[in-house]
Amino acid sequence: MKRFAALIVTLGLFASPAFATNEFNKEWKGIYLTEDANADFASAAKKAACNVCHVKGGKKTERNEYGKAVNELLKKEDYTKDKLKADPELAKMIIEGLKKAGESKSSDGKTFAEKIAAGSLPATDAGL
Repeated sequence: MKRFAALIVTLGLFASPAFATNEFNKEWKGIYLTEDANADFASAAKKAACNVCHVKGGKKTERNEYGKAVNELLKKEDYTKDKLKADPELAKMIIEGLKKAGESKSSDGKTFAEKIAAGSLPATDAGL
């Protein structure tokens, strides 16, 4: 029983930093997966899940070109569970950062926002 309790405590210690990426995902979906979203795009984005920003099959520290653009503007350390709870305005900053990342260009010359508006996943190198 003591081992189980220790495991729960240990997992709890590591859960907070991961919350930031969940918050990024939540806000991204709130921006791009609205009721007005193209059905094919919404399906592809849901299937891609974490790979909208991360390299498929890679470590979660490996980001595709869109994930790199987002990471330049938003650092998960700045959006921990405790910080978001203490300052709900940080969620607005996540939204602003995601929109700003959309202005960056993909390797195919289009902005990520243009690709999303056209119904494509943002990263050319999403590997899906």
